[in-house]
Amino acid sequence: MKIGKAGKATTSISTATPEAITVRNFDLVNDLMGQLSFTEYFYLLTTGRRPTSDQTFFLDLLLVSIAEHGLVPTNQTARMTYAADPDFLQGAVAAGLLGCGKVILGTTEIAGAFLLETHRRIDDGGEDLDSIVSQMQEEGRRIPGFGHPLHKPVDPRAQRILSLADERGIAGTYVSLARDIEEAVTRLWPKPLPMNVSFAIPAVLLDLDFPVAVLKAIPILARTASLLAHLAEESETPIGFTLAHHAEMGITFDPKGSAE
Repeated sequence: MKIGKAGKATTSISTATPEAITVRNFDLVNDLMGQLSFTEYFYLLTTGRRPTSDQTFFLDLLLVSIAEHGLVPTNQTARMTYAADPDFLQGAVAAGLLGCGKVILGTTEIAGAFLLETHRRIDDGGEDLDSIVSQMQEEGRRIPGFGHPLHKPVDPRAQRILSLADERGIAGTYVSLARDIEEAVTRLWPKPLPMNVSFAIPAVLLDLDFPVAVLKAIPILARTASLLAHLAEESETPIGFTLAHHAEMGITFDPKGSAE
């Protein structure tokens, strides 16, 4: 039984023959190997275009900014999985990635959609930014990409990203809108709510024409590198079972919570 809408079955990413490998219409061996950095290659793979110098610079910057943030639950999960089976590296990486929800991985793609929708409402619908922010606050809705449990009163990563966007002259519609939203939130929200890195990332990427559909690819790729780093360390200085032990010791059994 065929499920889903029928369409032409094609791919434009790559093909191979015994003599050559073609990736995005480039010869892998002669055109790409030794010619592109991995960041440039990732952009080419994702978009089908070779990146400009600014796109490469900021993609590098954003990947570095979001990759590592200590022993967050996803890294702990990966390390405990690896401790249980050191021969299953890919499984440990997968375990970490599967736990990368919006709380840990960030809300990059949701913040990007919010920026696009807010711009549309202001530009096409004639709405006022203060009204949009106030309505969200009154309805008890969270603004994606604002607030952080640790980085207060500002997230230094977000400020560095926007500062470099200004310095390199790529700040456009969405970086400007991000700053306007930050200013409105500061005035209208009842408590401090800093812009975090997951809001700055899509603001810059949208100004650089990065595909909206794969905004989440940036934190996924970055955190994969971090997971591999933690697993490399786990292979040399294991703490996976220590983490599991502390988790067990930190939880108190409550017999009253059991079903009768």
